[in-house]
Amino acid sequence: MSNKIVLLPGDGIGNEVIYAAKDVLEAISEKYNTEFEFSSYDIGGIALENHGVPLPDETIQACKNADAVLLGAVGDPKWENHPSDLRPERGLLGIRKALDLYANLRPVKGFPKLLHASPLKEEVILGSDLLIVRELTGGLYFGQPSERRDNGNAVVDTLSYTKKEIERIVDKAFQSAQLRNKHLTSVDKANVLESSKLWREIVEEKKSEYPDVTVEHVLVDAAAMKLITNPTQFDVIVTENMFGDILSDEASVLTGSLGMLPSASLAENGVGLYEPAHGSAPDIAGKGIANPIAMILSAAMMLRFSFDKNEEAQAIEDAVEQVLNQDYHTADLKSENGTLVNTVEMTQLIVDAIKQG
Repeated sequence: MSNKIVLLPGDGIGNEVIYAAKDVLEAISEKYNTEFEFSSYDIGGIALENHGVPLPDETIQACKNADAVLLGAVGDPKWENHPSDLRPERGLLGIRKALDLYANLRPVKGFPKLLHASPLKEEVILGSDLLIVRELTGGLYFGQPSERRDNGNAVVDTLSYTKKEIERIVDKAFQSAQLRNKHLTSVDKANVLESSKLWREIVEEKKSEYPDVTVEHVLVDAAAMKLITNPTQFDVIVTENMFGDILSDEASVLTGSLGMLPSASLAENGVGLYEPAHGSAPDIAGKGIANPIAMILSAAMMLRFSFDKNEEAQAIEDAVEQVLNQDYHTADLKSENGTLVNTVEMTQLIVDAIKQG
């Protein structure tokens, strides 16, 4: 049986990196005799241009009928002054909601050959290997009301969570910690926010179900500081939507580039969506210099989480590390001694490593 994969290239460099991932998956298909069936649909700015909305109904339906979804990136400056419901980013939020993608998993692992690319001291980030588990369908980004008032002179956003929404993301984080080093850090703002007080209460209730996992609570401001000053103290971090959005981007400095960070967004019993952590990067779109590795590693996460193809996923991850160890790099990684390659060249090096592995 073929595995049905919907491609959502989106905007900017999304088109360049998503087809790099497709090339890598085709190499996996050839080597491991597994079939992938690809189809492409619009989301974000390109959907606004072609359909007048950032998330067409046909895109939603195609994703619901797929086995997994690969998404490139959304966003374009030409839409910055449009109403919030007609912004490219609404396509991303909308597909997460439509597929009930409640859990975002973002692994952050420093590759030894790339320690020089981080602005942090190498001795600080050496050995850092963590997983951020972010709640994805609640919080400030979805709470109602969210509106301008008093003729635009006042504004309100609503941070809303139900107990069930918190429980399921906390369970996912505990389960993830059990598969790693059995240490969970719950990040909140319980000294100020009622939502965080409930969050902390639920983590405390849940920890008796996972007695092998050590739990600590850290306020979000302290977590932001420790992520930079002592990242090796973290194993799995679980937090709500906006905190997770900020912390996971902050964690990109550990790897030297957002171009190295994959992510998986998972439903409870449905399709998974996989995307790089970086944005659409319109300033470099079309120049052929984008780093495709985050998208390629996202495809590896898809093989592991949606298709239970661990050997194939590991083959991609090993190929990426092999190419990096050979001192090939894209422009974002700023290596002085290695060989600079473009998007297509980096992709082909990884494809060759898979075929030869």
